[in-house]
Amino acid sequence: MPTMATSPAFHPRSSQRGSKASSTRRASARDSSARRDAARQRLTVLTRLMDGVFEIPLLKRKFGLDPLIGLVPVVGDLIPAAIGLYLVHEARELGASRRLQAKMIGNLLLDLLVGAVPVLGDFFDFMFRAHHRNLKLLQKELGEPWIDDDAR
Repeated sequence: MPTMATSPAFHPRSSQRGSKASSTRRASARDSSARRDAARQRLTVLTRLMDGVFEIPLLKRKFGLDPLIGLVPVVGDLIPAAIGLYLVHEARELGASRRLQAKMIGNLLLDLLVGAVPVLGDFFDFMFRAHHRNLKLLQKELGEPWIDDDAR
């Protein structure tokens, strides 16, 4: 007569326990994959919104809300920087290195500081597109082809 300690249902290495742990790992991997996909989607949408919503047909140059928001003194430079810091946070969640995060923050600081200069800063915001640069840097580091190439 088997005892509880040696019965397969109570054995620590029971196939039932292994299948539960295995299914938990698979579910966790799916959740992780779903979180990564959602982060990628947020990065792409916010970058397009900030740096590539509108196009000037003759110049074939896209721009977003960043240079338009930048027209508002003081706050207009802080809002895009705050959105950019959120994108850096998302990049960290996707596995960006500290070095890449530092480069991304450097791009944001350059955009913030030069963007604060009247007139020149507005033109710089239009041309520099820090959010798009940061997204391309992230794509290059992670080796993932999910960036919208339409945002020139």
